Amino acid sequence: MTGPFPPPGRKNPLTLTRVPLLPPKARSRKAHLLTAAAATGRFALPCCGGCGAFAFPVPEACPVCLSPDLPMTDAPATAVLLSQTVAEVPADSYFRERSPWRVGLVKMDAGPTALVHLHPGCVTGDVVRLSLLLDRAGQAVLHAAPKGNTDMTTDPQWHEMTAHPRHRRVLITDARGFGAAQIAASLKKAGAREVVLGLPEAWKPFDGRGLDGLTVLPLDMGSERSVADFVRDHGHKVEIVVNTADHPRPMAAATPQALREALEAVALGPHRLAAALAPVMVARGADGPYGAAAWVNVLSVHALAPMPAMAVYSAAHATALALSHGLRAQLAAGGVRLANLFAGPLDSPGFQPMPHPKVSAGAVAGAVLNALTRGLEEDAIGDVARDLMQRLAENPKAVERDLRG
Repeated sequence: MTGPFPPPGRKNPLTLTRVPLLPPKARSRKAHLLTAAAATGRFALPCCGGCGAFAFPVPEACPVCLSPDLPMTDAPATAVLLSQTVAEVPADSYFRERSPWRVGLVKMDAGPTALVHLHPGCVTGDVVRLSLLLDRAGQAVLHAAPKGNTDMTTDPQWHEMTAHPRHRRVLITDARGFGAAQIAASLKKAGAREVVLGLPEAWKPFDGRGLDGLTVLPLDMGSERSVADFVRDHGHKVEIVVNTADHPRPMAAATPQALREALEAVALGPHRLAAALAPVMVARGADGPYGAAAWVNVLSVHALAPMPAMAVYSAAHATALALSHGLRAQLAAGGVRLANLFAGPLDSPGFQPMPHPKVSAGAVAGAVLNALTRGLEEDAIGDVARDLMQRLAENPKAVERDLRG
């Protein structure tokens, strides 16, 4: 396929259901340094602290001066395509199902020569743009595309390594959640086949303005019956989940009752939905380019950096984060990725006492779309979250002291 990504056809109910296959996933512990970079959208390579030479793949010591000091460093993301070939009958079953598969040999501007997955628009001798992406096994791989403004959706191999919403059906878990309408509009504009918004406690008044052309269905993640009914009737149609569950009382007093309410809304409700829906998504990982692709959680950055004044809110989001790691492992069996997006204070009434800058609904929508189209596993939303995550990587104890005042 080299043209626009086509819409799916009707499934044949008599066709034998395939088992999800994954690309080879064995990697060394050192190689997971590349995985960490790919998960956050960085193009970083090992760079020798002694002589400054970049290396690929990740070695135990610098191939030039043998120094063991090889920190991951942002590298030039361009290269020259030296040669290319098409694997018509690959040995591995995953690639054989998706053949022909294009690969190429590139000479990076950073120095190393590497084998890459190749966009169909690349021509031998051209300068190409490199990306570190996560494949369906969750491991980092190199992908090359033509330099400049390129329609990546024409590349079926890139489609395998991302979760682009084009022609996919999306569930946004809480229609009342912050930014839900903006997320829905953004995904619809990006080509989503259908966007469904779950409506908890449908008996309450709901302002549906801005949801024209979208579907709103009853889904109360606090109810076993509601979740079971939704998954039974609509679970087989869900390819992407965007979990916007929140408890918009971040400054609530740290009482046991407040903690129970926050945990139910932020952690236990989505966990209830995941327990019912995840097995369906795993099974649908074998549906090729139209199968289940991703689960996105919009969480608070205080899941990573608890704030004493927001102890209940921080604990609820930290619990949701912990549960997400189990869900990621479960979804991985079907090649379905899970992304956690960490937001700073939201521009909503619940965060009214907190100082600016705050995160707008549009920023949340943009971050969700960015995570899907780039295949990320983790990202920050807003300046506060970005700053906190950077400082946590440098000195978590200093962040703890700063947040407690």
